[in-house]
Amino acid sequence: MSEYSKTEKVEELASLDDGYDSDPTIPPENLTKDERRVWFKQRLPQVALLSSTNLTKQFHGRVLEFLKNGCSIQFYMIWFSPVKFFGTREFSAIDTLFNSHPQGCLMIISRTMDSTRGYRILKPLLDRGFKVLAVTPDLPFLVKNTPAEAWLEGLKSGKIDPGFIPLPQNLCNLIRLTVLYKYGGVYLDTDIIILRDFSELRNSIGAQSIDPVTKQWKLLNDAVMVFDMNHPILLDFIREFSLSFNGNIWGFNGPFMLTRVMKRVGSRSDYNVTVMPPEAFYPVDWLKIHRLFKKQVIAAERKWVQSKLNELNGNGGKTFALHLWNKKSKKLKVGERSVMEKLILDHCVICENIFAETSGNFFFN
Repeated sequence: MSEYSKTEKVEELASLDDGYDSDPTIPPENLTKDERRVWFKQRLPQVALLSSTNLTKQFHGRVLEFLKNGCSIQFYMIWFSPVKFFGTREFSAIDTLFNSHPQGCLMIISRTMDSTRGYRILKPLLDRGFKVLAVTPDLPFLVKNTPAEAWLEGLKSGKIDPGFIPLPQNLCNLIRLTVLYKYGGVYLDTDIIILRDFSELRNSIGAQSIDPVTKQWKLLNDAVMVFDMNHPILLDFIREFSLSFNGNIWGFNGPFMLTRVMKRVGSRSDYNVTVMPPEAFYPVDWLKIHRLFKKQVIAAERKWVQSKLNELNGNGGKTFALHLWNKKSKKLKVGERSVMEKLILDHCVICENIFAETSGNFFFN
């Protein structure tokens, strides 16, 4: 596989920025590494994700109880932002998930959604009998007996530099791995629209891009991951995260970490890991995602919409989901007769409630 050019690296990094724009744990830019460690240690009590409480200690029991519900497939999402920001876009991800997997179970790992307001958001799904639970995570439990246990202690003691990237992003990278390792199932980002049943997938991750010459995958992405419980490569991912952690480079502890590990050991036959092509989860490049939201007026544009819909819904059965690239699309309004409007209507369950929120104009928060 060819190496990235400097321009490609910059573009790929920008595409991985999920929009953690203002987090109280982000240190001032002018601090040295040692000053940043001290700064972070002083603010440690404010970082709820790093400690165990009476509520977090219920995490494992609540998960096991929830997964007794006869789940046809287990899904996990993570939400570390305030509950007020869980909007139409995120609800659409869940809505399309249950359209394709009505007997599936979804666990939203979130302290903020594990609340009265979060329950109200999820209630329309619960009222229809869908199995969804918001649960506050216990990070010390999740990393216990993994290579990340020492990493967490080092972070809390001030020995590890958290970096200037918002800590929740890197904790999200870690938690998705530990949850899959301990329970198995499918991890999804909250800006994923589900188009097909995932039941046929096993031990799979998706390529974000491929080399145009060799046609080999170039960069993997962790927005969608499917793994059996205790799969050994998940332990490799967690070990790489812990030993090479760098909080100053976007994507280093997420997609680029997966890529590094898979290049080293991913071809091992005993691991039996499948790298899905970009069209499986990332069929539209992050630089072109805006086209799917554009209002279509003239006949030629409407013809393009239908062609794109046929591609996404058909594609020889290769496309399972559509990543919306949150950083690029979160402020876009879904235009009338756009690809996104039709795609949502084709794959949603509670469609009328979503559209009623904005009097027919679907707007992602």
